[in-house]
Amino acid sequence: MSEATEMIEVAGLQVGRPLYEFLTHEAIPGSPIDADRFWEGFASLVADLTPRNRELLAVREHMQSAIDDWYHEHGGDDIDQSEYQAFLAELGYLAEEGPHFTVDTSGVDPEIASIAGPQLVVPVTNPRYALNAVNARWGSLYDALYGTDAMGDEPPSGPFDTERGQRVIAWVRDFLDDVVPLDGASHADVTNYRIASGALEAEVDGRDAVGLTDPDQFTAYGGDVETPDAILLRNHGLGIELRIDADHEIGQMDRADVADVVIEAAVTTIVDNEDSIAAVDAFDKTQAYRNWLGLVTGRLETRVDKGGESFIRRLNDNRTLTSPDGDEVVVRARSLMLNRNVGHLMDSPAVRDADGNPIPEGLLDAMVTVLCATHDGDRDAADRNSPAGSVYIVKPKMHGPDEVAFTDEIFARVEQVLGLEPNTVKIGVMDEERRTSANLRECIRAAKSRVAFINTGFLDRTGDEIHTSMEAGPMVRKADMKSQPWMLAYEDRNVDIGLGCGLQGRAQIGKGMWAEPNNMAAMLEDKIGHPQAGASTAWVPSPTAATLHATHYHHVDVFARQDELADRDLARLDDLLTVPVTDPTWRDDEIAAELENNCQGILGYVVRWVQQGVGCSTVPDIHDVGKMEDRATCRISSQHIANWLRHGVVDEERVDKALQRMAEVVDRQNEGDPLYTPMAPSFDGPAFLAARDLVMKGRETPSGYTEPVLHTRRQEAKAQGFPAEPDAPAPDAQEGST
Repeated sequence: MSEATEMIEVAGLQVGRPLYEFLTHEAIPGSPIDADRFWEGFASLVADLTPRNRELLAVREHMQSAIDDWYHEHGGDDIDQSEYQAFLAELGYLAEEGPHFTVDTSGVDPEIASIAGPQLVVPVTNPRYALNAVNARWGSLYDALYGTDAMGDEPPSGPFDTERGQRVIAWVRDFLDDVVPLDGASHADVTNYRIASGALEAEVDGRDAVGLTDPDQFTAYGGDVETPDAILLRNHGLGIELRIDADHEIGQMDRADVADVVIEAAVTTIVDNEDSIAAVDAFDKTQAYRNWLGLVTGRLETRVDKGGESFIRRLNDNRTLTSPDGDEVVVRARSLMLNRNVGHLMDSPAVRDADGNPIPEGLLDAMVTVLCATHDGDRDAADRNSPAGSVYIVKPKMHGPDEVAFTDEIFARVEQVLGLEPNTVKIGVMDEERRTSANLRECIRAAKSRVAFINTGFLDRTGDEIHTSMEAGPMVRKADMKSQPWMLAYEDRNVDIGLGCGLQGRAQIGKGMWAEPNNMAAMLEDKIGHPQAGASTAWVPSPTAATLHATHYHHVDVFARQDELADRDLARLDDLLTVPVTDPTWRDDEIAAELENNCQGILGYVVRWVQQGVGCSTVPDIHDVGKMEDRATCRISSQHIANWLRHGVVDEERVDKALQRMAEVVDRQNEGDPLYTPMAPSFDGPAFLAARDLVMKGRETPSGYTEPVLHTRRQEAKAQGFPAEPDAPAPDAQEGST
């Protein structure tokens, strides 16, 4: 029996030894309760809530079966919306809306309530990336521009390029002129910054010193007033720091000795236990929980070997500057952390109930992640993740108001067991399943004292759109999904309903991920659409991307934009429920291209998941362009092929041949990875079989989720000796450029 499968019996539960020892020796000591109370309370929670968890999953299956049957009678691209919605209402899929209400969430930190800015999502199982992400509260704008294609061309290799450095400085000066302008002068013309009578003054050649157009944007400084080494400005709630050093290589190039411009970037980070990790047993879950505890306590560290040097990476310390009035100003150095738990679907063999059955993994995550988060209260106030005393849990893949209400009940029980005040735990409702989108207002109502976050997750949402309407007909191609009526209505309704429920000033309204971590020029051009749409946060794939995306929140006053949107008409439910089916008229080469693109994406992601336990990474696409892949992108591709199989656009033989051709492509793309095992020519390893299962069993898999197949095949691979996730796997979206 391996350590991961050996079980310890406690309070009627059977707990995997690694998890039991972690909880007993690391997580429970220093928490509000002792071991006996923890285990007794946890066992009671499992016994009481597991049946309800099972009931809700049965409701999902019943509704899906009824929808499938309805489509068999009414499918096609000319569905009568009134008849369709009447059916969904009778089924209970569409909930009856109650009276107007506003959320009353309290005790929310400003990073959630009143600061708009980027949000990172990072796999908790990799300590290096987790530390990078939480430390990405501040990022060098100079580095982000110099080291990426953000200015329109690829960064140079080799020694420092002075001409490019000058272009970076000019770009940043234009940015400063736009968002923290001087009164009648340009930052490009400044020869010296100083502090005079509590105000920022800038000396300009041949002129009297000038101040800021808005003097209140000056927040703090470091050093002395005549020769400050740091100047902190603030715009739309976000910091911009000029770091001044005449001896620095970059400072020597600059007229005002500015060596760097560092901006507030990843204001919040979702530390992820879900889509970006591969945790299939007690060993994996313990690794995730231990890293989370280390982030909360500030004790997590890891050795990094980079550029021929070795060093220890830890969480950054807060900094102290001086206010214009001479008082100390503590500048928070770390991103505020939310923890994304798993959804309601999967069970975990890490803990078994009194009958020997694996318990719902969501109950395990809720209990342990909140337990770990209670250690935050032991730290000095300035160092706490949440000075307001809250715990932030993002809950994914909920289907409708009843499941949100169940999540509210779970955390109420967790609070009771741990002795926490009611509503200490705040939740994020991920609007990524069709039944939640259609009932978003009632979903928010179901947890109106806890909701601190909603978002649109267009990746999972597209996967659920395909699976829910699998029987309606063949779906449009993936590239056409973003322009479909349901998608446009979905993005607008999320913001409008969130504002209508009073989330402004109490909760984040978020948008989805930029999936091309190496394409920062396009991100700078396109992703400003998220704050313009009224989103107070949006997901980015790396610290560098967070730094660049932060510039958008300086150009857009999100809360003013939300005020402008507050009175707009709500997008129609008819559009949201318009099924994206089509009458296929594609040429054979177009079908082949779509099929091969989907197969290659599935295989490129799944092979790392199954063979190495890497849950999220930058995977080369069919054109060798790096794309961020996680279970959500895999869900779309596998469901899309399953739909085309169902409706005869492709057949099983053609899919098998495409999978085999693309397996050879993926093998080539990974030939430099010493941990990689090729899928060809046998095509019988657990990774290839997982990819095939995802497609061929796509119709029968609950909600089209990838987890049941991936967990089974990963457990099989681990039994065959495939390695666990290394500390620093193949290049990943979370590393950043600096």
